[in-house]
Amino acid sequence: MEQYSVSGMSCAACSARVEKAVSKVPGVDSCSVSLLTNSMGVEGSASSAEIISAVEKAGYGAELKSSETANQTNGAGEMDGAQALEDKETPILKRRLCCSLGFLIVLMYFSMGHSMFGWPLPGFFEGNPVACGLVQMILAAIVMIINQKFFTSGFKGLIHGAPNMDTLVALGAAASFGWSVYVLFSMTGAQAADGTVAAMKYMHEFYFESAAMILTLITVGKMLEARSKGKTTDALKSLMKLAPKTATVIRSSGKAGDEGEETEIEISQVMPGDIFVVRPGSNVPVDGVVIYGSSAVDESALTGESIPIDKEEGDSVWAGTVNRSGYIRCRATHVGQDTSLAQIIQMVSDAAATKAPIAKVADKVSGVFVPVVIGIAAVTLIVWLLAGQSAGFALARAISVLVISCPCALGLATPVAIMVGNGVGARNGVLFKTAAGLEEAGKVRNVVLDKTGTVTRGEPAVTDVITAEGISETELITIAGALEERSEHPLAKAVTEHVRQMNKNAGGAAWGETSLTDFRILPGNGLEARMPISNNETLEHPVYFPNNLQPLKAVEDDGTVLICGGNLALVQQYAPIPKSITARADELADEGKTCLYFSAGEKFLGMIAVADIIKEESPQAIRELYNMGIDVVMLTGDNERTAGAVGRAAGVANVIAGVLPGEKEKEISRLKEKGKVAMVGDGINDAPALVSADTGIAIGAGTDVAIDAGDVVLVKSKLTDVPAAIRLSRQTLRNIHQNLFWAFFYNIIGIPLAAGVWIPVFGWTLNPMFGAAAMSLSSFCVVTNALRLNFFDMHDASRDRPLKGSASSAGTSADHADRMSEKAEEKDKTISDNDNSLIDNKTINITEKEKEKNEMEKTMKIEGMMCPHCEAAVKGALEAVEGVSEARVSHEADEAVVVMNSEVADDVLKDAVEAKDYKVVSIA
Repeated sequence: MEQYSVSGMSCAACSARVEKAVSKVPGVDSCSVSLLTNSMGVEGSASSAEIISAVEKAGYGAELKSSETANQTNGAGEMDGAQALEDKETPILKRRLCCSLGFLIVLMYFSMGHSMFGWPLPGFFEGNPVACGLVQMILAAIVMIINQKFFTSGFKGLIHGAPNMDTLVALGAAASFGWSVYVLFSMTGAQAADGTVAAMKYMHEFYFESAAMILTLITVGKMLEARSKGKTTDALKSLMKLAPKTATVIRSSGKAGDEGEETEIEISQVMPGDIFVVRPGSNVPVDGVVIYGSSAVDESALTGESIPIDKEEGDSVWAGTVNRSGYIRCRATHVGQDTSLAQIIQMVSDAAATKAPIAKVADKVSGVFVPVVIGIAAVTLIVWLLAGQSAGFALARAISVLVISCPCALGLATPVAIMVGNGVGARNGVLFKTAAGLEEAGKVRNVVLDKTGTVTRGEPAVTDVITAEGISETELITIAGALEERSEHPLAKAVTEHVRQMNKNAGGAAWGETSLTDFRILPGNGLEARMPISNNETLEHPVYFPNNLQPLKAVEDDGTVLICGGNLALVQQYAPIPKSITARADELADEGKTCLYFSAGEKFLGMIAVADIIKEESPQAIRELYNMGIDVVMLTGDNERTAGAVGRAAGVANVIAGVLPGEKEKEISRLKEKGKVAMVGDGINDAPALVSADTGIAIGAGTDVAIDAGDVVLVKSKLTDVPAAIRLSRQTLRNIHQNLFWAFFYNIIGIPLAAGVWIPVFGWTLNPMFGAAAMSLSSFCVVTNALRLNFFDMHDASRDRPLKGSASSAGTSADHADRMSEKAEEKDKTISDNDNSLIDNKTINITEKEKEKNEMEKTMKIEGMMCPHCEAAVKGALEAVEGVSEARVSHEADEAVVVMNSEVADDVLKDAVEAKDYKVVSIA
């Protein structure tokens, strides 16, 4: 989408006119004009010259700003991004207002002060009404010249067949001034013919003060509106101000021994791979990875997290964040428009340039509003003249209709709320990529959660450490860490990370490369190696072995003992495992955990359970979704046992397991029949489902593909931001409805009142000046109401209520989630379909997805798979083979069912699996 800046727009009728003109250009697929930011987004093949020409023919100005934006985000160019959004209109309006008020006060003294209150005038004016009229005309003319923009814009729009709000103001002020000039000439004729007494009766027919007052009051309203509109972009401006202008990099001459020196350069000159330095108190210039040092970095501007995040070597840092302590060196990974800050700015800016579906109603009304009002004013004038009223009375009613009508309130009702709501989301780490995304999020009735990386952390972690009798946890962990540290298996990494964390807390490491010999990987089973049993302090990395290790016959002459770690089948070949341990292992397996056993010689040391653990905030987020009347479904490709355990622990009633990536989209389509669906995911395999859902919510820590496919991005990767995003969307929608109600209500009540509809009934009349005052305040009220969103706490769940028409079953109550958590604590192995007390007659769907069999299908028996990660490795290897459309792998059944769309040789399938260090026993 190409972005343009549009000049000359003053109200919703203007934006509607521009949008209509550009949409007619051949090659334009879509056009969205924002009155709030004076910008336009255009998609299609039409050239920029054709688009700009169409805007100019409509009576406005346009300029392509894509290159300008690129410069802003790169830190180059004279125009800074925040300066582009700077409120330039308010100072101009303030000067116009001050000048107008000065002359208006003098005019009001002559017109109302003298005639109504008898305030004294200079002797020259006594008994000289014509002189008073001339002074009033001159003063009113000066005010009109000061506010000539209303006339140039208004009549220009009228000439181009696109009347706008300025047209209404210009017509009202011009009619008041023109009638008053006519009265002035009539006064001079009366004075010449019949004297001063005859001329005095015309004094009350002047509307010079109305003409000046209308322009001044509208200017007041415009200034208040401009100030308020400026505040709606505060979030975007604050993000832009975060972008550093310079960076300190280390660059060398390339000569031998030259390690480089620190050099300060423009941010646009930083290249990927550059080494940059960040000192305490400085902003991180670009995205990068820490290669030296440690620090605490304040990321609140990007994520909303108030607590600084500790950064060490290998950790990522983001442009615009603040280094609070410590000196760090980083390698640049993303620069310019590719940084996270630049992308966030672009998302927020793009969302402001798009239109929410709800705005279409206001746009349609705004497009015809001004011509209709002019027509109503003309009819009002004619009707009162036919009713026998004086020309002055009829004209006053018509002018009141013109100046009280306010298309701006209609045009601003939606975009200001969208801009403020989007800013609130950005401050809290929730990015809505379009206005439609912000609107649709609040309407969802079903939320589908991917399991891995969304409900869970997405990487295995140690959950339980169970030691054998006489073995301490430290002894087990030390030996397990020394063994597993040499393996690349995901489960081994989980154990290694756990040991590292323990050693970090203890202040040192207890194992290392020199402590083991004869290390071997036993594919699909585990690991083994020889380890010295002596607590010899002369070792570079001494290993602290259990003192009561028996029997000693397993100890070799060189003082080493065979240590082993892996599955039950492997370890029990070396050491007897107590039944209490295997029973506990079965319980842990029901919770979706994988157990690793360890032995030394013929002594069993203990067991470590590893699982992809649930994020701490997941149960709370799911409970909040239920409270909001939203049905929650967890969709996963994992097996039934693991998925069921995670679902029960997280409090999800409806879990669909064994779903392949391609089938997730089908499940979304099926759920859409029950209402609007939001899909929450983080992986490449979630992208089709994210696109298919009414609202795609991408976890910020996920892949670029998932983020690109989503309508909403959760920067902090917290599941609690899902209900927060929905909560903010609902509040924004509520605010839009309030704004639209006020805009329509104001015009529906104000126009008939100005036209004098209520005069025959109540005798009510409306002076044009009061009509102008009402008009000037109407837009201000709409914008001010939208600014109230800034005080909305999107994480406050205390006022959550289901949408009207939401189901009231188990899927909508916090009590249900609590009961699910209780069941998880009791570690129930199954959930009965008839357990009505738990699910309120709603069947829990934790079942393998039934799939149609293909004619070409082979079943492979495979040894060595231990966990879901092994399944994933085998599955990935098989599905990478040309001709294989699907592989259904189960480590529990030790088999893989391969579905093919063309013939694939058995040897090819076997080689693919065994390349991953698993053994193929048979293929049928």
